[in-house]
Amino acid sequence: MKKINSKRLFFANNAGKIYIETYGCQMNFGDSEVVLSILKNHGWEITQLPTEADLILVNTCAIRDNAELRVWGRLKELKFYKKKNPALIIGVIGCMAERLKEKLVEKEKAVDIVVGPDAYRDIQKLVALAAHGKLAINTLLSREETYAEIAPVRLDKNGVSAFVSIMRGCNNFCSYCVVPYTRGIERSRPHDTIINEVKELMLNGYKEVTLLGQNVNSYKDNEIGFPQLLEMVANLAPNLRVRFSTSHPKDLSDDVINIIAKTPNLCKAIHLPAQSGSTRMLELMNRKYTREWYLERIATIKRVVPNCSVTTDIIAGFCSETLEDHLDTISLMKEAGSDFAYMYKYSMRPDTKAHKTMTDDVSEDEKTRRLNEIIATQSALSLESNKRDIGQVFEVLVEGESKRSNLRMYGRSSQNKVVVFDRLETQVGDYVMVKITSCTGATLLGELV
Repeated sequence: MKKINSKRLFFANNAGKIYIETYGCQMNFGDSEVVLSILKNHGWEITQLPTEADLILVNTCAIRDNAELRVWGRLKELKFYKKKNPALIIGVIGCMAERLKEKLVEKEKAVDIVVGPDAYRDIQKLVALAAHGKLAINTLLSREETYAEIAPVRLDKNGVSAFVSIMRGCNNFCSYCVVPYTRGIERSRPHDTIINEVKELMLNGYKEVTLLGQNVNSYKDNEIGFPQLLEMVANLAPNLRVRFSTSHPKDLSDDVINIIAKTPNLCKAIHLPAQSGSTRMLELMNRKYTREWYLERIATIKRVVPNCSVTTDIIAGFCSETLEDHLDTISLMKEAGSDFAYMYKYSMRPDTKAHKTMTDDVSEDEKTRRLNEIIATQSALSLESNKRDIGQVFEVLVEGESKRSNLRMYGRSSQNKVVVFDRLETQVGDYVMVKITSCTGATLLGELV
């Protein structure tokens, strides 16, 4: 048993200051806001400085090996904080906690508590156990937990845009993906709790919400499906921007596309991960659609919502991927013409179907070469997409000062593109009209109209 530190006991019983770091997807950032809300209700005070903290939580991602390596590196760094403050409690939460469980405590002696994504309600109890020198681990997955009634502590400093989780878990079991094993099965929040959360955000001055789920198209609350939920949220106020992420290509319905087309404040942007352009690879990945299906969805989006941007995910070097498969991906990218993409080398993840039944047989050098070609292709597509916007006028929601100059502001268009323009009299949270005058591959530059 660990030696009991009286200062630890004090903080476990009376709370202190908490610092949290978040790695990975938007879902993780949403979870961090839920965790902070739970701890705040127990009397904890949030700090932005790890040196001030009595409790440090690291919210982790397990989707790729690189994501976990970053966390291991950070945990080694956090040991130095513990040397200066022996009473400090360090916790690992989220997907990596769910995957590795007690191994985190065994391998990295700095870790005191381990909490999976469905066990956040127990976090205060686990802190108390750790303070008493006891094993503090809860990684039980739930079939019901959605944290529906918990009002998240918003981490977005500009107070303009917020994430709203509408569901948790995933039932798709793509052969490369660890998410169903770290986040459990799919379950949807009651729609009234989502509506109430968005209303509260509006009362607090927020102008934009992003509805989050591993596969938002699968949302279901009795008779309310995702198309109905989108309409309900968008109809709350005409000046409330509504986004969503992520859509699975097999489930993106015509109903959703048509609602986006007819509803002005539903943002004209869809994230539609392709992962590969080869039907053979898509079958091995258990994606449940073909190359032809994906391209048909893209064609439908462009026909029904001509001004809609489409972004995607691409994996390079999945098990048994041939040069022909890779070239199919390059050609699909060019045909789909995505505005932006998240691009990765394949990383074998434990417990997945690929790990159990396939061989990671594409060399690292070849994965890197293919990824570089994918990145070069997307860079050209992004630049081409932005060049098409030159001369057009877009409504932009102002989010903050430009990083390069406080004389300029930035925001995003409905198409989720970053737009930078001269400040003049604009304020964070304003809607402004901006004419695009030039661009880079990543940013649109313009002037106020």
